[in-house]
Amino acid sequence: MQFAEIPGLPETKENLLNAVKNNHLAHALLFYGPEGSANLTMSLALATYLYCQNPGPDDSCGKCTACQRMSRLVLPDLNFAFPAIAKTKDDEDDDEKEEKVDILTSWRKFAIEQPYGNVHDFIYFNGFEKKQLNISKNAARKIIQTLSLMSFEGGYKIMMIWAPEYLHPAAANALLKIIEEPQAKTIFMLVTSQPDQLLTTILSRTQKVMVRAFTDEEIKAHLIHKGLCEAGNAEQIAMVADGNLREAYRLVEQVEDLQVSQIRDWFRLCHGKKLKEIFTMSDEFHKADKEAQKSLMLTGLNVLREILLKNMSLDSLLRTSGEDRNFVNNISVNVLNEDHVNSLYTLFNQAHYHLERNGNAKMIFTDLSMQIILLMAKID
Repeated sequence: MQFAEIPGLPETKENLLNAVKNNHLAHALLFYGPEGSANLTMSLALATYLYCQNPGPDDSCGKCTACQRMSRLVLPDLNFAFPAIAKTKDDEDDDEKEEKVDILTSWRKFAIEQPYGNVHDFIYFNGFEKKQLNISKNAARKIIQTLSLMSFEGGYKIMMIWAPEYLHPAAANALLKIIEEPQAKTIFMLVTSQPDQLLTTILSRTQKVMVRAFTDEEIKAHLIHKGLCEAGNAEQIAMVADGNLREAYRLVEQVEDLQVSQIRDWFRLCHGKKLKEIFTMSDEFHKADKEAQKSLMLTGLNVLREILLKNMSLDSLLRTSGEDRNFVNNISVNVLNEDHVNSLYTLFNQAHYHLERNGNAKMIFTDLSMQIILLMAKID
């Protein structure tokens, strides 16, 4: 991973590069940002730059043997810790050790293929559904043992802890001393989207690297540059993704321009009390995969945001265009005011919450539809 592969974020890249050049890089860094941000990719790009044999002023060379190995995440001095299936005992037999090797291979594959993914993606990637995950005390001991050894190649030893919020309290406490006083040229990189769930004692020992969400323009330019979609679709995807590149990729995999139109059609059916058509939509919603279901709820939240901005006469902040803009204009003037939008926003958030917790998708969609109908009936 190189800095050039990460869309936008010039200020974060510049700060990290200046820290390296001025020898001000802290020995414990906390990369944190919202879901779908570049918190993992930014830390990997920094690690690549530190290992690069011919670094340039703005990026690693991408050609040396170190960069080539980093592209596969197989450098011997780059170590990873991440959530794994919780075990009831610390000691591992030979089969468990073999499983640990396999999960490390799987983690590398996941980080390369889904660098903007979250823990839920990692769970599905490995088939860990309904399993309890954590970073155990035994894993913390392995971290300490690994970092007590000399560097294989005489350079930096990096310990990257992905999703440190999954650290077992005993594991977190066991790591406090080594995070505060590591050996020379040892760097901890903690990568999270939920810094508020970390122990205060961990937070106080790290230098914070805030990785903001992507702008719409950064996502749009990235999707077009990668050839993932055309400009028109990229603009709509960027609006719906709301700074989340993970969500943008998921939208690209679907029929990009359908979700906002689905929300339009859904609202129109609810306003017209077209129950038969609504039940048909409910069946189709139930057949979609879970991520597509949640994505539709997020699209609904973004449409509601647009309606609210229109109600407040903040047209300069609107992201929609074309037919979508016409829909927002009409529904904000004729159907939904600010109070109604706030009520719907709560309902969509609740539906998204229940979908995340494996609620029955058909019942959730139908119930939400009935709530929308009742709300619109009160308006009429």
